Amino acid sequence: MAENRPRMRLDTPLEARRPLLRRPRLSPDAFGRFAEGFARYMGTASFLLWMTVFVVLWIVDNVTPWRFDKYPFIFLTLMLSLQASYAAPLILLAQNRQEARDRVIAEQDRRVNAQVQADMEFLAREIASLRMAMGEVATRDYIRSEIRSLLSDLEDRGALPTPSEEEAG
Repeated sequence: MAENRPRMRLDTPLEARRPLLRRPRLSPDAFGRFAEGFARYMGTASFLLWMTVFVVLWIVDNVTPWRFDKYPFIFLTLMLSLQASYAAPLILLAQNRQEARDRVIAEQDRRVNAQVQADMEFLAREIASLRMAMGEVATRDYIRSEIRSLLSDLEDRGALPTPSEEEAG
């Protein structure tokens, strides 16, 4: 009978056994969105208002003769502590997700700023080179003034007819 079973080898790992109870598979992103929504709601005035209404009604209900949570309100304290013990990690999770988003945005801003600075430096160099090149180029006003100067020199030498000679001729 032992011949029918596969032979166990010491150099081969055993198959992993399945646990009796499986862990629930939660999407980290879905749970993170839930935590952010919860933290966002807890920071609103409506949450504070509803929480105040709940506590006031609890106290009013428990000062009547049919009370179930007598004066030190231990059950109310337990519920509020339980709510706080769940709220704190959810708020921290939401803050961590916001910090990660802020870090990504800051890195993108740094990259964009570096690119803008490089572009500005390039444009400044281009403008400087254009200014230097323009210093060597003859402008229209410069050419006009040179032509006027040459014409007046030619008129002074008598090489050109003056306007009164042209009218007489």
